[in-house]
Amino acid sequence: MRIGHVIVPADDLDAQLGFYERLGLSVRFRDGDRYAALTDGTTTLGLAGPGEQPVAGRTVLSLEVDDLDAVVADLADAGTETGPVVVGPHERRVLVHDRAGNPVTLYEKLA
Repeated sequence: MRIGHVIVPADDLDAQLGFYERLGLSVRFRDGDRYAALTDGTTTLGLAGPGEQPVAGRTVLSLEVDDLDAVVADLADAGTETGPVVVGPHERRVLVHDRAGNPVTLYEKLA
């Protein structure tokens, strides 16, 4: 498991990109108006366009796991509710909430 990225809502993706680029982050890639990834060379900051955020209007931690099904089963055994597994263009993911109610996306990259 590793921290994959932090997802920040971006109602205006161009404006958000400009802001973070001025702070010195480099664009890794952009997927139209739905998503862009920036980096400082170590950590990835994801900007999610309108309707693309895992939880609208909230910053979300995203953790990459090796076996999403096993992690989801383990969390369910511990009493954690999980959302449905969603297949995206690059990953399988599920939304959970930590004990304080903060949203966390768990994902497994598609081969």
